[in-house]
Amino acid sequence: MHEHEKLNYVEFAAENLPATKQFFSQVFNWHFSDYGDQYIAFEGQGLNGGFYYAPLKSTFERGGALLVFYSNNIVETMDKVIAYNGEIIEPIFEFPGGCRFHFLEPSGNEFAVWSENQ
Repeated sequence: MHEHEKLNYVEFAAENLPATKQFFSQVFNWHFSDYGDQYIAFEGQGLNGGFYYAPLKSTFERGGALLVFYSNNIVETMDKVIAYNGEIIEPIFEFPGGCRFHFLEPSGNEFAVWSENQ
């Protein structure tokens, strides 16, 4: 169901669509729909969206929006990110209310994962 004036969809640039698709499928169990060789879409992940081919990337440092996953086991999630070719750019750190880490997926887009405890 679509909600009036609520966030509904997000899109990211990705230079390596096959690697990005494989990464999110393996680490977060995402399922994609392919729309040619220039676009892949995902749904059912809290916010639907897609990746389009472009030699660009979104990073927090450069003013990009930071999308943050929640994990019941942050160490296990971090280990999966590493195992499937994600790059940890900010190891687990604590903040009021929990802890988190930041990573780059294979196309260089930055995401974070947080948990209430380590």
